[in-house]
Amino acid sequence: MAKQESKQLVTAALRGAQAKKAENIVVMELPPESSAFTDYFLVCSGSNPRQVQAISDEVEESLSKLGAEPNHREGYNLAEWVLLDYVDFVVHIFSENARKFYDLERLWKSAKRITESDLKTAPARKSPSRKSAAKSPTKTTRKAAVKKAPAKRATRSASRTKKA
Repeated sequence: MAKQESKQLVTAALRGAQAKKAENIVVMELPPESSAFTDYFLVCSGSNPRQVQAISDEVEESLSKLGAEPNHREGYNLAEWVLLDYVDFVVHIFSENARKFYDLERLWKSAKRITESDLKTAPARKSPSRKSAAKSPTKTTRKAAVKKAPAKRATRSASRTKKA
């Protein structure tokens, strides 16, 4: 999934959590050097099991409308810690006590906390370096290579028939 698409889905999850009055919503961008298994965490809390489940339902429904389904879902029935794994980002919905106990924000303190406006901004495009541009063939070069290849094959087969 493209980085920008991930940001759009995280934004939708964030809005779903906000719609059900999730508390202390934090979005963390995990550092690539940490060998993290995902790019983002969305962490929030509900004040009781029913609210935790309602937040989970709303997040799933919001993302389902965009065509995203969780790869893994865990903890819904107990509603102490609901985990929704969308591969490129993971939504963690805690009860207040479970959030204090597990303290993901402390465990992932190297992660950058980002805001909803950070999710909306497009990443700056890198201009291709001359070195990489020189190595990658252009479309016209590829077409020329394809046109030349059959001609060589025809020449080889013609020379074989002349020898025989």
